[in-house]
Parts: sequence; structure tokens; C-alpha cells
Amino acid sequence: MAEVLEIDELDLSTINQSNKALRDSLENPDPKVEISIANSIWSRQGVEFNSEFLERNRAFFGAEIASLDFSDPQATEIINEWVDTNTNGKIEKIVERINPQTLLFLINAIYFKGNWQDEFDKSMTRPGTFHLPNGTEKRVEMMRREGEYPYFRGENFEATSLPYGDGRMSMYIFLPNHNSNLNKFLRDLNAENWEDWISEFQERRHDMIVPRFKLEYEVSLNDTLEALGMGIAFGGGADFSGMGPSLFISEVRHKTFVEVNEEGTEAAAVTAVVGVKSIPSVFRVDRPFFFAIYDAETETILFMGTITEPM
Repeated sequence: MAEVLEIDELDLSTINQSNKALRDSLENPDPKVEISIANSIWSRQGVEFNSEFLERNRAFFGAEIASLDFSDPQATEIINEWVDTNTNGKIEKIVERINPQTLLFLINAIYFKGNWQDEFDKSMTRPGTFHLPNGTEKRVEMMRREGEYPYFRGENFEATSLPYGDGRMSMYIFLPNHNSNLNKFLRDLNAENWEDWISEFQERRHDMIVPRFKLEYEVSLNDTLEALGMGIAFGGGADFSGMGPSLFISEVRHKTFVEVNEEGTEAAAVTAVVGVKSIPSVFRVDRPFFFAIYDAETETILFMGTITEPM
């Protein structure tokens, strides 16, 4: 697991301290950005777990720790109510039912709400054409705003970013060229390229045309983690003796909700300079794209995903 996460050269104390520092830095980063990072451990009543393991989760990850009777139907309701509360109602449940062999749930919930530094005027939002991957078109609501935004043109794409609040956090949009596609961009997306791209953004005035979208996504990550080399964690060969006896991971489930719309802070005043005004270029997001919500201070990607059909 440490090798897959590329933290195998760090000792456990450093990992725990670093995670605590990151969580502390990300929470309440800006008056106009709300981030909640909540962790919880739900154990089967009557099963003893290593007290040091539980205490480390409480101390470094702020984990809420509880023991439940997993045979009681209300156990799923209690866990899902915690998820619902800690995602501000955006994710109502993560546990459908509890397998009789399940001994422990470790649940992480992140809630993010950021107001744009410069809001989109709702009166400027109007239907526009979005080109779907299969070659068809869909009419979607397009938000519009002219302004100065960081911009970068790569080999097969162009990109911009929309800052939240004081600008520490932004949503980056990477739009593949017409003669390229999202799959080509994703093949080139890696940590090294990401760092290079982020460092190259420069302010440029352009007319921003971006679709409103809402994203709900759910997936079991077992196959993905096994493909990355973490397969032993899911079988009898796993060694989780630091947590408790005879344990292995049965499933890692991920659920996400993201919504992007016009809401934001009061629009900033524009300083007029008398002289020649150039016609701004247009950044029109009218085809599948990649997005990431990024914190510049900690260099952390909070959310990332692809939009192939705005909803």
C-alpha cells in the first residue's frame, strides 16, 4: 500500500504528522471557501481493535470512533446519517447493507463549497451547443463572463483556471484541441506534466464560456487498486495486525458529488483604461474536458474528473 501511494520512504510518524498538517491547512482556508474533511471508524460491537491504531486515527485524522451492532438494521442508517451530515446532504448514503463478515468501516467524507472570486452573471447564461464524444450535440446552459484569467496552451490542449475567494484555490479546466480528444489528454496526464503545466499559466483576458454542470459518481475501487499493485490488501495474505486480528479489505467504495454554477462573490470592479481595447479571445468549453480543484498553497488536488456530457 505504501509503495502504491509512493510513501514507502516515509516512516509512519512522518506520514501521520503530514496528514494532520495538510488537513489543518485545508480546513477554513478562506472566508469564501468552505472545506470539511471528516473521518470516522465504525467497528462491529464485541470485536476488539488495537487501541493505538484507534488513537492514532483520532489524534492525526480527527476520526470519530464508534462501535455498532452491525446486525441491527439501524446501523446502516447511523453510518449513512453521518455521511449525509458531513457532506452537507450532497451524499446521502455510502453503505447499502452490512455483510455478516464485515468487522470495520473506515469512512472519509470531504465537503467543498467555493464562491467564485468573480461571479458569473446569471442573466448572461443561455443555451449553447456541447459536442458529445459520439459526435452528437446537446443543448446545455452556458455561463459567460469576460475577464483576466490564468491561461496556458499545451501541445494538444488549452487550459484556464477560475479562482475561488482570495485565489488560493481554483478550478482548472483543460480543454483538448478540436483535432485531439480527452483520452489523448488523459494519457499525457501525470504528476510530472501536471507540475510543468501549472507553472506555465499566465494572465490573459478572454471571454469565458463554461457549461453549468452537476456530477454524481460512484465506483468500487478494488480493481483499480489491485491493478496498481495493492491486491494483497484484499485477500487472506494481508497483514493488518496493527489494527486487529485476521483482517483484510473487502471493498473500497468512492462516491462524489460536484456542482458548478454561477454563484460566487460580488463581481469585482473593472478599471477602465482609455485607449485601444483589444477584442478578447474566447475560451469556449463546448466539448469534453478535464477539471481539477487545486489548492496552490499545499499543491493538493482536492477533486478532479472529466465531463463528457454536462448534466
